Amino acid sequence: MGVETLRQPPSLPGLYARAALTARGRSGHGPLPARALRLTGVRVDRGRLLRYQQLCGFPVGDVLPHTWPQVLGLPLQVELMARRDFPLALPGLVHLENAITVHRPLSAEQVLDLTVRAEDLREHAKGLLVDLVTEVEVAGEQVWTGRSTYLRKGGSHDVAPPAAAPEAPAGEPAAVWRLPGDTGRRYAAVSGDVNPIHLHPLTARAMGFPRAIAHGMDSAARVLAALGPATSGASRSHVWFRKPLLLPGTVSLTVDRRAGGEVVAGLRSRDGHKEHLVLSWRPTP
Repeated sequence: MGVETLRQPPSLPGLYARAALTARGRSGHGPLPARALRLTGVRVDRGRLLRYQQLCGFPVGDVLPHTWPQVLGLPLQVELMARRDFPLALPGLVHLENAITVHRPLSAEQVLDLTVRAEDLREHAKGLLVDLVTEVEVAGEQVWTGRSTYLRKGGSHDVAPPAAAPEAPAGEPAAVWRLPGDTGRRYAAVSGDVNPIHLHPLTARAMGFPRAIAHGMDSAARVLAALGPATSGASRSHVWFRKPLLLPGTVSLTVDRRAGGEVVAGLRSRDGHKEHLVLSWRPTP
């Protein structure tokens, strides 16, 4: 696979506009791009990092949260998917799962090199799946890996279902969060993810939602932050996104701490009728 090195981070607002204009005619057939996108010499904006830590509930400091490299890699993901040779239209893609491995703790002082590629376009019972893989290096050492799985709905395929997620824990909530209507705009301001489904009821309705919905990675980050500072150390997480979280909304967090340090957490609507996500996390040696 070839590698294309970018001179600067892509602009997400422009990419979302381009993706909307070029969405027609992408059937899902054809190969994935035979190149990765790379951005080198990335330095952490400490002011932006601070706002992210405060918004999601992570400890304030130079240690990078478990999910922060995902934020840095998203513009490369969207750039790859917005280009005309990507077989799936970006508008309408559903972020179904996200898996992260933090190989070792990261610091805001370090200079990061990011690489993003697409792989494993495959059939799903409700459409097509594709993975966007982000790798982060420091001085040539791989320190962080993320795999985002997206679903393009449409058509049906007789294929075996993916591996099932663990059951969301039952019991009394460990926390109850009331998320105001501007939650999506606040997260977009620090993450740069200005997908219109998250920003305003009017733009969300144009995409088929009754109200704006919370960013999935915002919800996942809040859960990881609630599990404690150990999540920013060497560890692995896997989150399965379920029902969209409409804004404003109230959600309850349930947590099951298991043997060996594994934790399974669930985020549900306050009445318990809707499951928004299930997340597993465990430390690694």
